[in-house]
Amino acid sequence: MGDHNKVEITKIDYGKNRPKAKNPIKIMDLSLRDGHQSLFATRGRTEDMIPVAEMMDEVGFWAVETWGGATFDTMHRFLNEDPWERIRTLKRYFKKTPMSMLLRAQNLVGYRNYADDVAKEFVDRAAANGIDVFRTFDALNDFRNFETVVSVIKKCGKHFQGCMCFSITEPRMGGDVYNLKYYVNKAKDLERMGADSVCIKDMAGMIAPYDAYSIVKELKAAVSVPVHLHSHFTSGMADMAHLKAIEAGVDIVDTCLSPMAYRTSHPAVEPFVMTLMGTNRDTGFDIKLLADINKIFEKDIIPKYRHLLDDTKLSIIDINVLLHQTPGGMLSNLVNQLKGMNALDRIEEVYEELPKVRKELGQVPLVTPTSQIVGVQTVNNVLFDDEKERYKMITGQVKDLCYGLYGRTPVPIDPEVKVKSLKGYPRGEDPITCKPADVLEPELEKAKKDVEGLAKDIDDVLIYALYPVTGKRFLKWKYGKEQPPAEVRPKTMEHVKAEQELIKKALEGKLIEKPQKEVPPKGECLRKFNVFVDDEYFEVGVEEQGGVPVARYIQQPLAAAHPVYAPQPLAAVHETSKAPVEVSVPKAAADFSLQRPAVQKAPKPVVKSSESSSVSGAEGIPLKAPMPGMIIKYEKVAGDTVNKGETIVILEAMKMENALPAPASGTIKSVNFKTGDSVANGNVLCIIE
Repeated sequence: MGDHNKVEITKIDYGKNRPKAKNPIKIMDLSLRDGHQSLFATRGRTEDMIPVAEMMDEVGFWAVETWGGATFDTMHRFLNEDPWERIRTLKRYFKKTPMSMLLRAQNLVGYRNYADDVAKEFVDRAAANGIDVFRTFDALNDFRNFETVVSVIKKCGKHFQGCMCFSITEPRMGGDVYNLKYYVNKAKDLERMGADSVCIKDMAGMIAPYDAYSIVKELKAAVSVPVHLHSHFTSGMADMAHLKAIEAGVDIVDTCLSPMAYRTSHPAVEPFVMTLMGTNRDTGFDIKLLADINKIFEKDIIPKYRHLLDDTKLSIIDINVLLHQTPGGMLSNLVNQLKGMNALDRIEEVYEELPKVRKELGQVPLVTPTSQIVGVQTVNNVLFDDEKERYKMITGQVKDLCYGLYGRTPVPIDPEVKVKSLKGYPRGEDPITCKPADVLEPELEKAKKDVEGLAKDIDDVLIYALYPVTGKRFLKWKYGKEQPPAEVRPKTMEHVKAEQELIKKALEGKLIEKPQKEVPPKGECLRKFNVFVDDEYFEVGVEEQGGVPVARYIQQPLAAAHPVYAPQPLAAVHETSKAPVEVSVPKAAADFSLQRPAVQKAPKPVVKSSESSSVSGAEGIPLKAPMPGMIIKYEKVAGDTVNKGETIVILEAMKMENALPAPASGTIKSVNFKTGDSVANGNVLCIIE
């Protein structure tokens, strides 16, 4: 940064009284959006933002990111919160600082491109409710998807920040696709579109410090609008990349307050405040004020979410992101999906397959929604493909991508994958080349009719238009038509303290108080029996006492045994019958004492169809969920006839839709779930006979 940045430390004031820098670096804070999205699965609640909002407004941030990204989805789906109300609430506290949102261009805050009428209305309502800065990106860097939303942003007089998704196919920036020329040309395109600032959006933390320096230097020479750098800490390089970008003249960088920083989140602001203090890029921030805000986060807010933090490893960085290039949010999605399918042991196969799928799907940047598209398809390939066939289960979003509904990919999609994906595709088997929204029919009026009598205003309608299944469910919660489940209720500090007390007892071995009982000596009449519980068996010692056999102990043998039958015990020692009698013990039984003179054969348990692992031919052929997910809709109902391979149900898994085909031809005998239901891996969705 040069000798002109040298200062006398004794002359520096930690507060705001120090001299203003000539070219202060501007900071956008991400704590209230991308910070908790990265660390705590976007579970941050509005009520936990209010205690710090007014203090954050005094810091002097260029903007605070409070909305967009995954917040809209998570709030209505998992938190029972109205997304629109968050903007209105926080706007009452951020009176000086502009509020920013992350807008996925024509995807808005969803996972597909929406029709123009929905896109226009959404942006207009976001501006009216309080958003000042629209950080806009497209997962394919196809800026045709910007056109509709940008026109409304400009009409509303708001700040349009155009983003370039940073991606690489080599260890460092370069190669035939994502090189310096690529980003410079994209920045120029954004400036021509009217961008008020341009942003390098590094969603996986892969930008190397010297690459950050180079790209900022070139962009500052190529465009006249401010240049902004966004990078995650995942790989551990973001602090250094930010500092090199500052040296290169970047105008704005993104940080979080330290309790919401690091890991898969972002660099912390406080080290930058101290590093730049007294230089010509001094932030001017009061480090004491930041420390006071952090106390509230640490004491009153973070404890409610600590259970969501992935603390399974000691390191706060993941160097593997540089190898598999998987953003933190995408990685957690893959892990959760594999866990739900009891296949976490195959994660290394997923890492190996992922770059192949990404290349075959056009070397798309790995950012929402393309990160989910590539990630879920990769998992499907690993779990369902065989040596004879790849892409056996193709998600609906991969088909849409191949058709062109997301836009133009950086390089062409593999022809074989494209042909296979588009076979029988409802819109046709020939991909489009126009702007995706040009082929989408208007959606808003239909959405209004669908929720007539339920939605109270246009904001309600938009919740449904963007998320028809979960959105409608939320509106029923909101207006008392249905009772929200317990899991969407907020966690209080009282809950946290109670949990911490239980954990403390568990660590001390005091969680379960076992009453002391004197064990009587074993007598000569002790006999042993094998008792079967599902796939396990127990060796039970039985001794007659007063003429009635009573179990004295239960011991589980170390080695499995072949199924055997226990001889029938009688009331006296006269054993005249040798006929075998099956011993059956309920799984949940807590008392193994045998209070009857003879053990009776238990009745055959009733197995629910949604839990059965197999169904006999007499009962029909089951269609089972191949993965955990949510029912989007049934294409067929009970009584319908189906042909083998015909789609019966659409199952959403990790935000991607999977069309599940009929395993056989026949008539649907029963349907076991309804739209909006969550299902586990292996649940029987319907029976065909």
